[in-house]
Order: sequence, then C-alpha cells, then structure tokens
Amino acid sequence: MPTGRDLIFRQGYFGEPDAFEALAVLLQDIFSIDIRPMQWLGGVDPTCMPFGYFDAEGRCVANFSVFSMPLAVNGRTMRVAAYQSGAVSPAYRGRGLYRDLMQRAFTYARQTGHEADILLTGKPQLYVPYGLRSVRMFGFRGAMPRSSADGSACQTLSLERPADLQRVSAILDIRQPVSGRFAVTGLKALFLLNAWWQRDEIKLSYLSRQKAIVAWRQEAEKLIVFDVVSAEIPPLGEICAALGAGCSCVETRFSPDRFQWAEAEAIADPHVYLMASTSLAEQLERSPVGFTPLAEF
Repeated sequence: MPTGRDLIFRQGYFGEPDAFEALAVLLQDIFSIDIRPMQWLGGVDPTCMPFGYFDAEGRCVANFSVFSMPLAVNGRTMRVAAYQSGAVSPAYRGRGLYRDLMQRAFTYARQTGHEADILLTGKPQLYVPYGLRSVRMFGFRGAMPRSSADGSACQTLSLERPADLQRVSAILDIRQPVSGRFAVTGLKALFLLNAWWQRDEIKLSYLSRQKAIVAWRQEAEKLIVFDVVSAEIPPLGEICAALGAGCSCVETRFSPDRFQWAEAEAIADPHVYLMASTSLAEQLERSPVGFTPLAEF
C-alpha cells in the first residue's frame, strides 16, 4: 500500500452522512465547489462509486470517483465509465494516493462492464498512461434561423422553487438526448447540480408550447444555448423565437444535429478538456462534436 498505517481505505460511502460530509469538505477545500446541494436536488447518482482514504479523525484526505455515463454516440447508446472528484489534500500529496485510487476506479469500471472511459481534466497528460487521449471539443455558431412560429410563452425557472425543481426533474426523466452525435442520455443528478452551481450564469426557461426546458444565456447580440431538455427536441427556430429577441446569431455548446441549421459553423471550445478511451476518441474525432456544460463532471 502506498499510504502507510495512518490512513484507512474506504469505498462506496455516499450513503454514510459523516463520510459524505468529509468528502464535501475535501472538494470544497480543493476546488471551491459544494456537493451538498445534490442531496436535496434529487440525491446522489446511484451508480457513483467513490474510492477514498480517510485519516483517524474521519477526514477524507483523498478521493477518486467513477460513475456510469450513458452516452449517445453516433446514434448508439454506450455505457461509459466517467470519473470525477479526483482530489488529494495538500498534506498527503506525493504518497501515491491519487494513482492508487485511480487504479482502483479503472479496475472497478472494467469489472462492471463499461465499454469505455471518459473524463474532463485540465491535466490531460496525467491520464495518457491509462489509455486515454484528448478529444477536441467544439461549439457551433451561426445566424439566427428563421421561423414562422410566434414567440411562445416561456417561464424563467429557479431550482430554489420546489415546483420548478419538480418540473425540471420530471422532464429530465423523459428527455431525448440533445444530440444523437454525442450527448448524455440521462444523468439527472449531474444536470441539476451543474445548473445549481451555474445558476447566476445560465438561465433555465420553460417553453410551454414545446414542453421544453432551455438552458441559455445572452451575450450582447448572441444567444448561447447550453442544453435543451425535452421529450422531443424542438426546432432551433422556435427556441430562438422564444428567447432570442434582439440577437443576430446563436451558438450551441452541443452538436446541433437534431436542428435543421445548415449555417452552423464549428468553433473551438477551449473551456472543455475531454479525455476518452482510444476507441471512443476515434468515433468522436470523425467530425466536430460539442459537450454541454450542464453535463460536465
């Protein structure tokens, strides 16, 4: 073991309040993020398996988690292992804890039948020895599409309101992947937590006629669409008619293959650093793909 006798290895501790709180403290210290809201936003993803080391006082000093991420890739659903919450307390770095937990998580993913691996990172070189390679992500930008539809009624949602949270949760349960080229097919817990974290930057609006929730932001004359949640993705023109008053162009952070939008141009999206298994990376590199920030992990 790389840890000595002073640390205790544990896994699968999300259901233990003290251990979950210890992990929350570690992630807040390292990344300045708070995972506690997931408990009342709908709960932790049941597929998530954390691996960690704890000291004698119950503090979590290292963690690396894996969970199942169902992905739509070129029209096929893949069961992919995704990795998150990799962190080591500064006082315990240099002892091999991170590498040990990574190996445990990757082994678990293979034992549980996942087809491939995927993660987001700012340090891609760290994961190359594990058979992962970097895949370039894109946004898509073009002129506002024309639409004969009138601007439909839309309502601003807030996850702080129970009724709004219930509405978002219900539509997430029946959502169509926003892209058949590359998109998550579920992961309600991840969407809700990311929407909560980014609530001051990304708006959630409910389009009543389309029964769709759109995550979006306006920057000057540009409408940015981060995600669309609906049982059937509505035309981009209808989304723009409802939300894009005063905008001359629109940008999506996901592959717009479900839209009839010939004007879309792929643009580099530097905010995402995606690593994927070689087989999955080869599929994603065939043509430009995007990945919504509300699916980040």
